Amino acid sequence: MSDAPAAAAKLHTGACHCGAVQFEVSLDLAGAIACNCSICSAKGLILAFAPADAFRITAGEDRLNEYRFNRHVIGHMFCDTCGVEPFARGQLPDGTPMAAVNVRALKEIDLAALTPAPYDGRAA
Repeated sequence: MSDAPAAAAKLHTGACHCGAVQFEVSLDLAGAIACNCSICSAKGLILAFAPADAFRITAGEDRLNEYRFNRHVIGHMFCDTCGVEPFARGQLPDGTPMAAVNVRALKEIDLAALTPAPYDGRAA
C-alpha cells in the first residue's frame, strides 16, 4: 500500500469539436480508463468518471443527442453538429448517477502524460 496522498479532483473545462456543447467537470484524471468495447475502440475514447453533481453543461444542452447500445445503460451524448461525444451519462456500480467524460474533449490536457488503465469492456 502506498503512502502517497490520493490525487484530488480538479476542475476542467471541455467541449465538442465545434464548441457548440461545452461543460465543466471536477474529476481526477488518475482514474482514467481506455476501454476496448466496440464504441470506445471506434471513437478512441479515454474516459474519466465523475459523480453527476460534479458535472455541468455550460452551453449547448439543446445540441446534444443520445445513443444507447448493447444493454442500453449508458447514454452516449454527442453534438448534433460535429458528432463528437464529449461525455456519456450512466451510473456508478453503487447506483450513483455519473458522467463518463471523454478526456480527449477536455481543454489543456497533456494526453501523453496520462496513463489510462486498460478496461475490458468487450467482456463486460
